[in-house]
This record gives sequence, C-alpha cells and structure tokens, in this order.
Amino acid sequence: MNHTIFFVSSLLVAFQVICSGTNHNITKDYENQIKRRRFQDLPPFKAPVIGPCVKHPENCNLSPILKAEIVSYRPAVETIVREVLDGESKGRAYKELGKFVDLFGARVSGSKALEDSIDYMLDQMKQNGLQNVHGEEVVVPHYVRGEERAELLTPRRKHLTLLGLDPSVGTPAQGIEADVLVVTSFEDLKAKAKQAKGKIIVFNQDWQGSYKTTAIYRIRGAIEAATVGGIATLIRSITDFSLNTPHTGGMTYEALIPEIPAACITVEDAELLYRLQESGEKLRISFKMSIYKLPATTSRNVFGEITGNEKPNELVGLSGHIDSWDVGQGALDDAGGTQISVEALYLLKRLGLTTHRTLQAILWTSEEAAAVGVGVADYVKRHDKELANFSAVFESDSGTFNATGLDFAGSEEAG
Repeated sequence: MNHTIFFVSSLLVAFQVICSGTNHNITKDYENQIKRRRFQDLPPFKAPVIGPCVKHPENCNLSPILKAEIVSYRPAVETIVREVLDGESKGRAYKELGKFVDLFGARVSGSKALEDSIDYMLDQMKQNGLQNVHGEEVVVPHYVRGEERAELLTPRRKHLTLLGLDPSVGTPAQGIEADVLVVTSFEDLKAKAKQAKGKIIVFNQDWQGSYKTTAIYRIRGAIEAATVGGIATLIRSITDFSLNTPHTGGMTYEALIPEIPAACITVEDAELLYRLQESGEKLRISFKMSIYKLPATTSRNVFGEITGNEKPNELVGLSGHIDSWDVGQGALDDAGGTQISVEALYLLKRLGLTTHRTLQAILWTSEEAAAVGVGVADYVKRHDKELANFSAVFESDSGTFNATGLDFAGSEEAG
C-alpha cells in the first residue's frame, strides 16, 4: 500500500495534477527562482516500485523540497487508493470494460461497430460529468477481411488455419499454389536465398523473448521474402503460447520491392511444416486470400476533460485507442486502455478532487490501421501549434496488466 501511495504521489507531483489543499512550505517565489520542471528530479522511465521509494537502478535522488511536496499529496492519494480498492469504485473499470466489449465486439476501422462505440463513449463522458466532451472527425481507411484459406497438399493434405495481415495484398482470384521453403530467421532466409525464387516462404522463427522483438518477422516478413523471389509468405503467429490459434496484426511493404500476400499461421502448423522439411519431404501449399479495401470513411477521435483551476490551458492527456482488430473483441487492445483513461477522470470527479492542469481523456480512432495511428497522426497535424500546451500525454496500449512503471519517450527538452 505504501509503495502504491508513494508511486502515485510521485506521478501527481510530477505533472501538478492534484490540488491537495495543504501547505507545501514551498514559496512560489522560490519555485520561480529555480524554475524547475516538476518532473525533472523524478527517476527515469520504467522505475519499478521497490521499498519505500520509487527506485531506479542508478539511484533515486530526490531533492528535500520534492520529497516534501510528494509527502504532502499523501492524503489525496490515500483517498484515491481506498476508493479504488475498497470503495464504490472497486471493480467499476473492469465491469464497464466487460459491458463495452459485450455491446460492441470488434471495432475495426471504418465499421459501424466502431462508430456506435464512439457514440456510446461520448454519452458516457457526458453522463459522468466531464467537460468539453466532443468528437473530432478523422478520415480513416475501411478494411474488410475476405476469404482466407490455405491447405498443405504434399506430402499429405491438411487444412492450415491462418489470418491475413493488414495492409497485405490479396492473392490472385484463383489463389496461389506453390512449393514451400521454411526458414527459421531472416539470416536463414538469406543463406537459402537461391532456393526461394517462386516459392511460398514460411517463417518458423522462435519466440525472441518479447512480442516487440518477435513481431519484426510479421512486420518485415513480406519484404524479406519478396527480396529473394518469394511469391507469398506465411508467418508463425507472434505469440509464446498457442492453442492452434492464428494471430493477425500489422505488416509493411517497401518501395521497389514486390508486394506479396502475407498471413500468419499457427505455431503448431509452422512447426509441423518445419519438421516435414527437415525430414526431407517436399512441401506444396495452396493459398487463397481476398481483402477488401473499401472507400475511406469518417470516424472520430473522442475528448473529455476536467478543467484545471490554476493552469486550465495546460493539459495532461490520458489516452487509449478505441478501435480494434476485426477477429476479437479488443478487450486488452485497447478497450482496457480507453476505459482506464476515462475512469481515472470519473474517479477524480466522484471524489471531488480538483486539478491544477486540465486533464483530458483522449480515445484515438483507427490506431490499428497504420504504423502511426491514423487518429493520432491526424491530431498532430491538425493541432501542431497546440501541442506545446501538453505537459505530458499517457497512452495505455501495452496490455492492461499489473502496473509496473512508465515508458517515457521525448526530446531532451521534455525530460
């Protein structure tokens, strides 16, 4: 409990969020004199909570003034923690998350379900007393998954479960039938480049220890396969655990390199194909995939605020993306992120806690449709001159699990 309180207190003081109403014994003249950023003495990113202090491996050097200010926030933080763990707010975010995904399911870019979910969240923000609630229109791509099937033809017939990647091209209408080359890495592919021309390239890469490091095979698989003459690629799903379940996700192409169809197959099928090849069998697969790119349509980024009472023009953003992939309900990616973003503001409203700066909940649209989310990119372009008003922007989009710290990215000026 004490660890949680100190960690939350550090975040509050870092961004001047909560007005505790207590005397910090810090004069504004002194603050102006040293002109310190509130967050400059905090530990760097991903600081784990250890013992009575927020520790960083190199040290946790906090000035006495900053320590005193952090301690002064204890009553407000204790109130927040008690309300979340034992009060009426206990389990509320989880319950609302369940209701949201049950009501709307998959919320793929361009879909009616996405727009219905946006209408719902706008209404919820208003009902929970947020200010300046509005949507901001964004032109987004409209993706619809078509027919997808693959079958191992030799040395025996077997259905291969797969999911196409976005923005992969489809196969010709009649599909593709070709011999197969299974490789275990990009280096393995390069070593076997002379065997690759005209074949379907199957990547059976090992789990690389994390999603981010393994996903490079999904992201660049089509590029690397096409570079050596592959006509399509099937990639082992990016997961360390599988129950014959394929995973979808994003991928990329590069200029001047042929765009070939790309899909993910299950871990089990990738390993089967590898074992068959290693035993000397010749592999042949038929593969058909149709993807429909419909005309672009209009969606919305969603905003709701608690207006700051001292620095209303300075913003702290809490955000997640409201869209999802089309083959699941997107509970973790990223309905969980959107719910905790709005619930944080609802909680402060219910407790009557005021803020120095304006807190803004932001629900980005069409994040999954591009390497940089469409909604985010549109906002940055449209509000370029206003970005300096943000003291910080948080996004929860790495899974809604136990909170262990914060990733920080920014310029030298920012931190």
